[in-house]
Amino acid sequence: VRTWSPARAGRVNASHRACFIAHFGSIYAQERLHAETLLRTFICDMETVQRIIYVAAVESFRAAKMAFWKLKLRVKETLALDHVGPEPLEVAALDYIARHKDLYDVCQSVQNVICSMNVNPKIPYPPDVDFCVIRTLIRELCCLAFSMQTLIPPLDIAHGVDGELFNRTMYYRSCDSDFTSPFVAYHVWPALMENGTVIVKGEVVTKR
Repeated sequence: VRTWSPARAGRVNASHRACFIAHFGSIYAQERLHAETLLRTFICDMETVQRIIYVAAVESFRAAKMAFWKLKLRVKETLALDHVGPEPLEVAALDYIARHKDLYDVCQSVQNVICSMNVNPKIPYPPDVDFCVIRTLIRELCCLAFSMQTLIPPLDIAHGVDGELFNRTMYYRSCDSDFTSPFVAYHVWPALMENGTVIVKGEVVTKR
């Protein structure tokens, strides 16, 4: 029988949090660039490519969070039948999901993301490419976003809006930006957030 204590739970949470943050940076540096290369073989315009990847990131987090919410409801209903503690039911459910990530149907989330991208107004329609070519990026993001929901508090991404005022605490400017412009033309990569605080800056392009 495992013993539970707030201190132990906190250490485990902090360890997982650090791993997830590092993985988020790794996806930005590796899978994102690989996806760019794949898309550039079909699309000449770099702005369109970067917009597609940003939408993929946003939709991946949305799909994974929805799948997590549905799974957590089912797990809590099952655990509640004989749950006696010592940890709260919510914590027990998060711990159970964290140890049984195979319950997550990531393939369904990937398919949901691709379907959402096909009708997203920020992407030209009809699209010039089958978004299945960046399935690896989408899958990695979905798996990471799902795992981030097992943290207390969970990690999430910021949802940017074209034309918003540039926020230097939340974003870096891309090298091809107009550094005199105070407005975001479009987003390249989302910022990672925790309870409204920026953990990892995102990337944007600013133009007048």
